[in-house]
Amino acid sequence: MRQWTVMYRKEWLELLRTYKLLWVPLAFVLLSAMQPVSTYFLPDILAHAGNLPEGAVISIPVPTAEEVMAQTLQQLNVFGLLILALSSMNVISAERTGGMTAMILVKPVSFRGFVASKWAAQLTLVTIAFAGGFGAAYYYTSVLFRTPDWHRSLIAIALYWLWLVLAGALTLAFSALLRSGAAAAVCSLALLAALSVTAGLLPDALSASPGMLPKLASAQFLDPAAGKFWPVTVSTLGVLAAAMETAAFALRKRPTLLSS
Repeated sequence: MRQWTVMYRKEWLELLRTYKLLWVPLAFVLLSAMQPVSTYFLPDILAHAGNLPEGAVISIPVPTAEEVMAQTLQQLNVFGLLILALSSMNVISAERTGGMTAMILVKPVSFRGFVASKWAAQLTLVTIAFAGGFGAAYYYTSVLFRTPDWHRSLIAIALYWLWLVLAGALTLAFSALLRSGAAAAVCSLALLAALSVTAGLLPDALSASPGMLPKLASAQFLDPAAGKFWPVTVSTLGVLAAAMETAAFALRKRPTLLSS
């Protein structure tokens, strides 16, 4: 346990050294706050955009607070996942390429413990970033529209947080499997997109697919009775465990990418 704590502290210091604890949460906050603010001022922006006939009136239905929060989650499902993949794509591949992984694993450190320490650090980063982003969106939505239902918000937070955790775990697994960090990010985003698309096309057949998480999170604001989320949660935890085991297996098979 002490060794794992030391490795986790190492990853935490790496997050500080690379400023990920600064720019990743800041990016989430800006993206999330932008949605309610831009939605509120959209009629004014269009009215002052010019090229409109004199006397023209722009009538845009005022969205509900729940609709604004759902739109925020949908926006994070694009840019938030991209930011997360870019921030974690080199977590393992860079150390393997530089030979650092082999040096660490020479010591009495388990492969699973090594992977778990990196995943725990990414989990911390994801939690801080998403909490800040969702909090900013919730605050501005409450100020500009009305306060969203807190019970729905808590369920939506849990579901979408699990989706982000899955995204981080998949990126970590691909980072262990592939030499290139960029390739790890692309493969992770492609797999997440495939999960979302297939779950959207076949919602009944894939009702327990992890790809249902973003839809269920948004549905907590729009239609809370849209579906049960416990089967999705269980299947997602299974995929998380498989991703961690895959990363540990890849490291066990080839700890370093240095040429012998």
